[in-house]
Amino acid sequence: MFLPEEVPETLPEEVLGKMHAAPKREEHPVITARQLAEADGVLFGFPTRFGMMAAQMKAFLDSTGGLWQGQALAGKPAGFFFATGTQGGGQETTALTAVTQLAHHGMVFVPVGYTLGAGMFGMDEVKGGSPYGAGTFAGADGGRAPSEAELELAAHQGKYFASIAKKLKA
Repeated sequence: MFLPEEVPETLPEEVLGKMHAAPKREEHPVITARQLAEADGVLFGFPTRFGMMAAQMKAFLDSTGGLWQGQALAGKPAGFFFATGTQGGGQETTALTAVTQLAHHGMVFVPVGYTLGAGMFGMDEVKGGSPYGAGTFAGADGGRAPSEAELELAAHQGKYFASIAKKLKA
């Protein structure tokens, strides 16, 4: 089951407005660290800031020390998807720096790889995503919506990830 959740916001409304941040969506409640332990697997989605996960996500993961101490997330599958403002925004470096969080918890990183097949190799349009996870280029002002190709990779990643999580749980 997919449950979209948000991590706690750490920035004041004034700053969020200047960043063109999307408004808070009431249908996405704020997640607690404990909920991670209850999940069969976790796909973390976050914006990239200068080639790394956003500070809000890092602060949330920093709050999981109790789960780390008890190894509550060990063996649990996890993956990533991203949004960057520009093509050089660091989707792959974000994955590479974020995977350290998974390693310390003993989580199993499930990248999407090239499992989408031909859809991963097309060079006829600008699109986000990589073998590390689905992605989109949101534009510097956040105004670009994901393309059909980006949505296709995201849907594929979700299905692929769920199949791996199911196998690991069996």
